[in-house]
Amino acid sequence: MNPETRLFIDGELCDAASGKTYPNFNPATEEEMGQVADAGPEDMERAIAAARRAFDETDWSTNHDFRLKCLTQLKEGLNKIQPEFKKMIAAETGSPMGICGEIGPQCDVPIGFIDYTLETLPKFEWSRDIGVAEPIGQPTRRFVEKEAIGVVACITPWNVPLQINLAKCIPALAAGCTVILKAAPDTPWSATMLGRVIKEYTDIPAGVFNVITSEEPKVVGDQLVGDPRVDMVSFTGSTAVGKHIMARAADTVKKVFLELGGKSANIILDDADLPSALFSVIPVCFHAGQGCALQTRMLIPESKKEEAEELIKTYIGMVQYGDPAAEDQLMGPVINKRQYDRVLSYIEKGKAEGARCIAGGGPADHLEKGYYIQPTVFMDVTNDMTIAREEIFGPVLSVITYKDDDDAVRIANDSDFGLSGGVSSASDERALAVARRIRTGTINVNGGVFYAADAPFGGYKQSGIGREMGKEGFEEYLETKTIALGVSK
Repeated sequence: MNPETRLFIDGELCDAASGKTYPNFNPATEEEMGQVADAGPEDMERAIAAARRAFDETDWSTNHDFRLKCLTQLKEGLNKIQPEFKKMIAAETGSPMGICGEIGPQCDVPIGFIDYTLETLPKFEWSRDIGVAEPIGQPTRRFVEKEAIGVVACITPWNVPLQINLAKCIPALAAGCTVILKAAPDTPWSATMLGRVIKEYTDIPAGVFNVITSEEPKVVGDQLVGDPRVDMVSFTGSTAVGKHIMARAADTVKKVFLELGGKSANIILDDADLPSALFSVIPVCFHAGQGCALQTRMLIPESKKEEAEELIKTYIGMVQYGDPAAEDQLMGPVINKRQYDRVLSYIEKGKAEGARCIAGGGPADHLEKGYYIQPTVFMDVTNDMTIAREEIFGPVLSVITYKDDDDAVRIANDSDFGLSGGVSSASDERALAVARRIRTGTINVNGGVFYAADAPFGGYKQSGIGREMGKEGFEEYLETKTIALGVSK
């Protein structure tokens, strides 16, 4: 691998001003793979100043054709480094190679999603004429204009870093914004390589795109969020950090987009084909359960509890893990020792609160290295238990029984979160009726999959504010201006 270890500020790849670096570890081996620049306040100040200047003093925000050309160059550059980039992402996230390819969101798929923005940009209606009216007797022609919001801080997590880096930065750049991307400390190369590609393959002007990596991100993160020169914060991560960002951004009344946690319910209705429907337990182990939209609460009819339990045990036993190079695996390690200990503590909490562990329940003892946790399933879970209320971000499933459809809907909606979910039934009509009663931003019905470049993604309640991807995701980065032109009588 040939990773980029430098920051990208004002059009230049550069070391941190302090000269400091920090190690990047592979969670599958627990070994250091290399170093990356450890940015401090001075570096963040340079990045903010560069982004502000590029927005205010260049035509990036208004030259739509030039932006399309530059973003096309970026996509072509990513295509050229894609095989090498995929290896880096797999190594620093701990993802099996399979979910870095065509079946997952780690590399190939999000790069492909750029095409949606490239197709949207030349067709977008930047100005519309809403006709003549006579407010207070004055004939007036009105125009509604869409303009870039300004300087955007994109703050991203470590679970699917390239997917989220691109889902934020590409629409923001296409909208005409300038960007400071602050990467998660555990997956820095997924961001720094974007700086290299922009430097080597595109005509994007200096300051339009900047990348900051830091081992202790809170100091530079608070600096970025609180700076009055930043017009918007686009954040994906935990609900707790999202609340902090909202409070920090309030002083300057900047726009905040938040994509936060989830505790999604997968409802198996009583007429569903149980062997087929319960196969959905396996995706809970996708990327070791490190996905905010994973359906980590399974709701099954009380009358089918015993049958469901046997099938769930069979299916969860089919999950293979341990070889990060495997193309056919969905599960790798969790990201680091801190997350490993956190997930294991939740498993012990579930046992202590009376849930019955029927599979897994601890570390993957057959592996000498790596932060691997056994795929774990709890039965006899009630919706007031900690493992049913809080986002664990590990391969842990809570199975809850319900009485009827109304009870299932009540349990599903009895959550602080509202990000995603699922419904299975022999009847599409019945499943859709239940799905429409669930208070979530996305929901899969009878095997459907919401994940696509043109489908908006985001949540209700404490799962966030706003939408990413799709037309709605593009428009997050725009302001709306109404122009009124006086017309002679």
